[in-house]
Order: sequence, then structure tokens, then C-alpha cells
Amino acid sequence: MRYILATAAFIASAAAHATFQELWINNVDAGSSCVRLPNSNSPITSVSGSDIACNTAGTSKGVCAVNAGDQLTVEMHQQPGDRSCSNEAIGGDHFGPVQVYMAAVSDATTAVGVSQSWFKVAALGMPSKNPNYFGTQVLNDNCGHFTFTVPKDIAPGNYLVRAEVIALHVASSLGGAQFYVSCYQINISGSGSAKPPTVKFPGAYSANDPGILVNIHQSLSTYIIPGPTPYGTTIPPVAATPWPTTATWNTANQPKTVPTVVPGSPATTVSSGSGSGPTTVSTTVRTTTPTATPTSTTPGTVALYGQCGGIGWTGATGCAQGTCHAVNDYYYQCLN
Repeated sequence: MRYILATAAFIASAAAHATFQELWINNVDAGSSCVRLPNSNSPITSVSGSDIACNTAGTSKGVCAVNAGDQLTVEMHQQPGDRSCSNEAIGGDHFGPVQVYMAAVSDATTAVGVSQSWFKVAALGMPSKNPNYFGTQVLNDNCGHFTFTVPKDIAPGNYLVRAEVIALHVASSLGGAQFYVSCYQINISGSGSAKPPTVKFPGAYSANDPGILVNIHQSLSTYIIPGPTPYGTTIPPVAATPWPTTATWNTANQPKTVPTVVPGSPATTVSSGSGSGPTTVSTTVRTTTPTATPTSTTPGTVALYGQCGGIGWTGATGCAQGTCHAVNDYYYQCLN
């Protein structure tokens, strides 16, 4: 029997790997346009290695424009480009928490994950103990989508967004926890000034943390989520009632294709949506200058993917690389 259980655990650990692959901005499908896609869907197993920050991925050319207070949705699937809701986002009983961190950086396209200071903005550990139900199960209920809110008071600028799943199916032994991580590149507009307390990766986790070295094949009354407390939000207490399995994301309108160009870039078409989930209406993005024009006469230039204009903008309007394009009346971005 022990051999059979060990074999089953090995098969589970070898199958159903996954990656965070896409991003949604207020229900607009940005696809893979600003994600640092990992080189494989295999997990990270060491909390002390450099891969724990942003996985084995290089940078991406894309930087997605975001406003403070926007809702962002990270999307996970097992295989590259597969957005089907008929397949679990992460299968093989890979139960565990879902978390999101952010790090302010000078240039999202070149920032190295291990060199950054990270703060947590969202987490879902074990929302119910009757029965035990984990964040990854909620993720699977919602076709791999996990939505969080960018803090409204956050300082503007370039950021990395670190999405993470920790699979705990073989975490009862040291080094058994599996980390699935992807980093996204965004630029936040707003007037906030908040700079939350931060942690480092590696450094934020220990292999002996109770939420990392844990046997989930027993009835748990609580689960201690690894890492710091999320900034600007509160994790609800573990419910004593069954967690609802009905999707809160509109899985019926899940797109099959993956946009690869940042929304707002010239002459591109993106999937857009509204309400509780996405629609797949094609919207051609405006590339001509709207009535609202930059109001700044500040000298100097803006780096590629930086803000270069919009209503109320008081910074420089020239681009060191590319040209200034209107994403909306309030946000212009330097794009190639």
C-alpha cells in the first residue's frame, strides 16, 4: 500500500504542471503581451534559488498600462496557449495557495526579479475547512483566473507583478512544495505615494515555513499562508461551510486565442469585456490623437512604455524611443 501511495504521489508530482500565461486589465484581454513566460511548465522546488523570484524567464518587450485601483486578472493553464476551460488550470490534485506580489522598478523590461523588493497584494490560501478547499481549487473553478485590485494609493511607475501558486500535494517532506511563478510587466498611472513594506525573493520563504512544509492529506482546521500580510486587503477567515464551486468568472466567454500585443498599441485588435467576465468582441484600438492632447511643456523625454501625455499629465511628452500614442484620453504611452 505504501508503494502504491508513493507511486501515485510521484505521478501526481510529474503531471499537470502549469504556468501563469495571460493578463486581463479591467476585463480587457492583454493575453501574453506583457508576461515573462517561463521556459517550461515545470515547478520551482527551492525557496533559496534565484528562480523563486520570476522563474526561468527572461524579460518581455511589452509593458501593460494600468491605473491605480484597476482590477487585474492573472490566468493560469497547464499547456502553453491552451485557454480551454474544459482542462483544469492546474490538475493532479496540486492543491495550495494562490498569491500575487508587486515590486516597484525603474524599468520593467530590464528589472531582475531577485534584485527587487516585493510586497504582497493578494492571497487565497484555504478559504474553507469543511471540507478543506484551497486557492488552486478556486482557480480551477474559474478557468485559471485570479483577480486582484491594484492598490489605489500606490505610487505611479513601472512595476513587476509576481503571480504564484504553491502546490502542496507532496509537501509533507522537506523540499516537496512546488512553486509555479510568472512575472508580468506593467506601468501604473495615478497620484498615489504609498510604498508598502517589502520582502526579498529569495528570502521571503523558508523551506520549514508551516505553509510550505505541511501535510495536506489530513483534515486541517487552518492553513498559514507563507509570506507577509497583503497590503491594502484582508484575507477572510477560514469558513466552516463548504466553499461554493460555482465560477465567478464568465467561463462561457473564455477566448481561445492569445493576444500578443499590448492593448493600446498601434493598429492592434484585442479581446475586450465588461461585467463579471470577458466577452470576445473585437475592438480596434484608436491610434490617432484624440481631442484631449498632452498639456505639458516639460522638457526631456520619456522611456519606452512610459507615460507621455493625457489629461492632467504634467511630465515630458517626448519619447526617447518610439512615438507617443493615445491609450485613452488620460493615458498616452511611448510605443514602437
